[in-house]
Amino acid sequence: MTKPRTYQTPAIVIKKTKLGEADRILTFYTPELGKIQGVAKAVRKPKSKLSGHLEMLSYSLVTLARGKNIDTVIGSQTLKPFLAIKNDLDLLSCALYITEMVNQFTPPETEDPQIFNLLAFTLEQLPEAADRELLLRYFELHLLRQAGYRPELEKCVMCRKTLETVTNSFAPSAGGMLCPSCQRLGRHYGYLLSPDGLGVMRFIQGGDWESISVVPVDISTIAEIERLIRSYIRHLLEKEIKSALWLDSLKLESSQSGKL
Repeated sequence: MTKPRTYQTPAIVIKKTKLGEADRILTFYTPELGKIQGVAKAVRKPKSKLSGHLEMLSYSLVTLARGKNIDTVIGSQTLKPFLAIKNDLDLLSCALYITEMVNQFTPPETEDPQIFNLLAFTLEQLPEAADRELLLRYFELHLLRQAGYRPELEKCVMCRKTLETVTNSFAPSAGGMLCPSCQRLGRHYGYLLSPDGLGVMRFIQGGDWESISVVPVDISTIAEIERLIRSYIRHLLEKEIKSALWLDSLKLESSQSGKL
């Protein structure tokens, strides 16, 4: 059956790239088509009617015309502009990290409504979250699970024994936890993880945000978990997430200004 020449889909803009003098290539994440790209012609011109509906992070109803190599965006209507995020530098840095993660961990044109729902939900919660760092850890662990990289947190990945309530290690190259005995074998480099840290990681990995968001978590524990997840992401992608570096720099500036 021949596909219709034009189609419409809800979409969140997760990346944009300049093309020529006035065009842009936009990367969208959609509920039924997965990650797709479209070229928005003349969208960078001041009088473009589409530009306001195709900003980074915008959640829009997008109409595209099929092309030989890349589809063309011919219409767009904003559904959720996420203005609170775009008007706050700290929130923006978190949101750009979230969208870059989705871009890096999803293949093109592969339907995954759960990832779309996770992306949309996290962006909606970001301005309201009492603990943004906890929300980011929730997003990371649930994205990794859905993308097929769920870290093993219940058993040692080498000996398969249930982990005891002691300081175990997280080994990015092994995809999960090592008990003290297997860590001493030295086959995988592991980051020490406290019993509290492991407990919180398990809670985040297996829980829903409604339950997780009401439980206070110590700042040092969140930082411990962030370090481990970041190391795992770095191992999987074999590079740093660029927006994570900006996120870190803003955190550093914030902490330094708080000390003054």
